Amino acid sequence: MTFITFEGIEGSGKTTQIRQLMNWLKQRRVQALLTREPGGTNIGEQIRTILLNPINTEMTPEAEILLFSAARAQIVREVIRPRLAAGWVVICDRFADSTLAYQGYGHGLPLADLLRITEFATGGLWPDLTVYLDLDVETGLQRKAATPEEWNRMEAHAIEFHKRVREGYLQLASQHPERWLVLDAHQPVAVIQGQIQERVQRMLAESRN
Repeated sequence: MTFITFEGIEGSGKTTQIRQLMNWLKQRRVQALLTREPGGTNIGEQIRTILLNPINTEMTPEAEILLFSAARAQIVREVIRPRLAAGWVVICDRFADSTLAYQGYGHGLPLADLLRITEFATGGLWPDLTVYLDLDVETGLQRKAATPEEWNRMEAHAIEFHKRVREGYLQLASQHPERWLVLDAHQPVAVIQGQIQERVQRMLAESRN
């Protein structure tokens, strides 16, 4: 089983890289599933609507983490674990590291508490590989602003919040370097995709041995 997650600040290019990786896996006839957080299930998509709706400005960080975790608990048990057990590659657009970066480093909630909640929600499931696309915040938000129809509540936070999130991601990656693949998102799309494919190809080869 291979569980791959993608992380990054807003506008880092995750969606493009995930789609290209999925196409690459399909060409090689690898059974792979793409899902996302929050979402990926009927219940999760309903929670996503609440979480990302820009009108919900009164939502507290504590309520935010519990909603994210509820959606995560559902997708882990309904979608991710069953596919992993069947030998599939599962790719998820964001996962538990987002909680630590956004609600922990961004909002300042205690990381120890977030880890306990996350462990409960996931049953201890963590990715085999986390691809982090690193980008300066100003560039990322400029990219995101170019598609205002996709603008959501999380992206509306002040720039200092997003800077704390980015720093959080880098801190998390430094703590578990064996799990993280940190890539410069300023590079051309094809270059980034080549680096991702190289790492995933190595993982798939190791899983067959």
